[in-house]
Amino acid sequence: MSTSGMELENIKTLIETKIQHTYLEKYIKKPVLDDEKLMILISIIDNTTLSDAKKKQYIITTMLVQIALDTHDQVIKVTQPDEEKQQKQQKQLTVLAGDYYSGLYYSLLAEAGDYDMIHVLASAIKEINEYKMKLYYLEANSFLSFIKLTQKIESLLFVHVAEHVKEFAVKNVIEEWLLASKLLQEREHVTKEGYSPLLDLWFSQSRADAYSTMVKTVETITNRTLQHIEQILPQLPGYHTSLKNHIFNQIKRNLNKQTTKAEEG
Repeated sequence: MSTSGMELENIKTLIETKIQHTYLEKYIKKPVLDDEKLMILISIIDNTTLSDAKKKQYIITTMLVQIALDTHDQVIKVTQPDEEKQQKQQKQLTVLAGDYYSGLYYSLLAEAGDYDMIHVLASAIKEINEYKMKLYYLEANSFLSFIKLTQKIESLLFVHVAEHVKEFAVKNVIEEWLLASKLLQEREHVTKEGYSPLLDLWFSQSRADAYSTMVKTVETITNRTLQHIEQILPQLPGYHTSLKNHIFNQIKRNLNKQTTKAEEG
């Protein structure tokens, strides 16, 4: 295996084949694979001594877990009294879809008799759901704590897998880059649509800060995180060259985009 664009697309095709379900696709949105998470996962697994077949199995099952988690997040948390029958059905199907994708990872690993990996992924799911409960019910006592919870939710699955395959050196990069990637996505939401799903979650339950103030705070946190990533990336082992180059290029692309916006403004 390699982390080339061709291999990335090949893995995506394999995952998409696994999650194909004609009935579900008629009623709910097709899951979107997170390229940044997939890229990090491939880099983690690619440099182990696992067989190519086992590498693909770990990548596919881990991404199935991520898809299941993302699908469950699409469900509206509170049922509205005036909710239409179609909305309720769609919500129920979304829950079932998440369960279906989660069941796929278990089935694939159980067939292979890899119960250690089942335990790793199941433990990650449990911890992530615990952090999500804290996030959704706003147990964080500050906006910075809220962002830290987000970082845990975004990175914990991949940290668990990295530790399982003894790739400890990449832990900090996983945590920092996946947080930065999430915040960059939220910033893109604000730019294009005028709102951020993540910030809306905090703002709807805490009126202490103006929305514009939070956006500026996120901008500051994002820039600090990117600067920190630039400092720690060179510390990665040499065999992570593809991952280092990818993240450096993404940071450079982001800086160029910001410069262009500033000039246009």
